[in-house]
Amino acid sequence: MKNNIYLDHAATTPVSQPVLDMMLPFFRENGGNASAVYGTGREARKAIENARRQVADAIGAEPREIIFTSGGSESDNLAVKGTAFALRDKGRHIITTAIEHPAVINPCKWLSRQGFEITYVMPDREGRIDPEVVRKAIREDTILISVMTANNEIGTIEPVGEIGEAARDHGIVFHTDAVQAVGAVPVHVDMMKADLLSLSAHKFGGPKGTGALYIRRGTRIDPLIHGGEQERKLRAGTENTAGIVGLGKAIEDAVHHLDENAGRMTRLRDRLTKGILAEVPDCFLNGPEKDRLPNNCNIRFDRIEGEALLLRLDLAGIAASSGSACTSGTQETSHVLTAIGLDERQAKGSLRLTTGIDNTEEEIDETVRALKEIVADLRSMFHGL
Repeated sequence: MKNNIYLDHAATTPVSQPVLDMMLPFFRENGGNASAVYGTGREARKAIENARRQVADAIGAEPREIIFTSGGSESDNLAVKGTAFALRDKGRHIITTAIEHPAVINPCKWLSRQGFEITYVMPDREGRIDPEVVRKAIREDTILISVMTANNEIGTIEPVGEIGEAARDHGIVFHTDAVQAVGAVPVHVDMMKADLLSLSAHKFGGPKGTGALYIRRGTRIDPLIHGGEQERKLRAGTENTAGIVGLGKAIEDAVHHLDENAGRMTRLRDRLTKGILAEVPDCFLNGPEKDRLPNNCNIRFDRIEGEALLLRLDLAGIAASSGSACTSGTQETSHVLTAIGLDERQAKGSLRLTTGIDNTEEEIDETVRALKEIVADLRSMFHGL
């Protein structure tokens, strides 16, 4: 079934037509291996290096500091595990937060079983990480700090510049997962004091299965995938030329239209948030009113089970989610929502709606109307919740 109203852009975005047009030739007529010396191989290599420059320009980096990966999860794993093993003789303490994406938290859990010690910094009730709390958690054996730029569930934009400053003051590698931030808010590696930064193409109009990791020149990191010498020997395997080309075009377009797109998404998000809070009784905004991603609306509904709400929205042709797409289908309560102080029932009664540049005011108003009816109906059916 095709959804008529798509409000799950934090999970993935449609590939834009200009990006698709740029990618298509590299599936057939320009489909050579970028490591080959013949003509189509050289064309593929040229296209990859152009995309590397586009990504670097978008985040204020140098092209040689960009490594292409299969997406945000691989970039996060390479950053966290690669740094841990490269610096394990220096120390085995890592600082991260309790609200990171699973692509950071789960590698940290895995590292804890390999002899590393992880400190998880707790957020405040709006999901903000206090830089001073991070600074106080630093020890002599701390080798890595990883704090996301913006939260994927509740949209909180973190003070990563201050956290990066604290890391730099102590000579500690600083990684930020900027998967949700790139294309939505300004991202610049020097202003963030980032040594490592993860991004993923499908969050800003590019293809799935393609991402990048920024590695500041001089930062030590061990590869996860061993084989050929692609990507400075840090990511072996034949390059996904079409995907990389799509990533380059998508990030260039996203940054070029950043203010325009963010303004539009913010207006739609605010219309959606205000409409729901005004029309649906006993619901509340999760996360901050300010310092929030421009497209993120996360609402909790008293006396509502979130999965039932999602199913009813789906039947009404509206696509939304209850949290991270990477935990969809599990029965686990959101670790982000519990970390900011919600109990299990409140967390499971929460809904994430994320706008995109193609949404319309009519779609927003229809979503508010549908939610008002569905919530009322569910509450009447399950009065005891």
